[in-house]
Amino acid sequence: MATEAIVTRGTGQWMEPATAQRWWFDSGSLALDFAYTGGLDHPEVEEWQTVRDPATLNAWLTERFPEVAPTAGERELRDARTLRAAIGRLARQASRGELLEPDDVDVVNLFAATPDIPPVLVGGGRQAGRTNARPHQALGSIARDAVRLFGPDVDGRIRECSADDCDLVYLDTSRSGTRRWCSMQRCGNRAKVRAHRARWSSRAARSDAATPAPRGPATEV
Repeated sequence: MATEAIVTRGTGQWMEPATAQRWWFDSGSLALDFAYTGGLDHPEVEEWQTVRDPATLNAWLTERFPEVAPTAGERELRDARTLRAAIGRLARQASRGELLEPDDVDVVNLFAATPDIPPVLVGGGRQAGRTNARPHQALGSIARDAVRLFGPDVDGRIRECSADDCDLVYLDTSRSGTRRWCSMQRCGNRAKVRAHRARWSSRAARSDAATPAPRGPATEV
C-alpha cells in the first residue's frame, strides 16, 4: 500500500460508550474517523453519534483543521451528514469486498470536487487567500481523503475487526498489513485474555489427565 495515498493529518479519536469505559480507536483514515461521528453505517446507535448539531460539528472540524473558522450551521450539518453516511456505507462494502454503491461514490466525488483546504508552507511574508478556511473546505478535504481511501492504492486494507462481537471498520496502515483488531485496548486485549485462559485450561486438563487416580485400601483375602 502506498501510505502517501492517505492524508497525513492525525487520525483516531476517543470512543465513549454509555455502558463501558472510553477507549481510543484509530481508524487509520481521516474519512473513516469522520464517518464514525455518525456511527459509520449504524446511525441508530446513539453512543457513536458524537456530531449531532452545528456546535459539535464545529468542534470536530476545528480540532482536525485548526485553520477552519467555526462557522458551520444547519446547511453545513446537512452536508456533513450526507457525506459521512456515504463514506460509512462505502467503508462497510469495501471491508467485505463488495462493489461500491454508485450513488455513494457520486456523493464522495461531488464533495471532492469542491474547494478543499490548501496546504500552506509557513515562513512566508505574505498571506495568500483567506485567513480562515470554511467548514465546507474541510468537508472537501475529507472527501478527497475518501477518494484515496477507496481507491486502488489501499485495496484489501479496509477491514472489519476480527472479534466475533465487533464489526468496526478500519484501514490497516501497518507496514506488515497484519492488523486484526479495532484496538489493542479493546478487542485485542480481550482476545489475549481469552487465549490465556484457554491455554491455562488446556494445561490444567492435561495435568489432571496425567495424575494417577488414588488407590483405595488393600483388601485382605
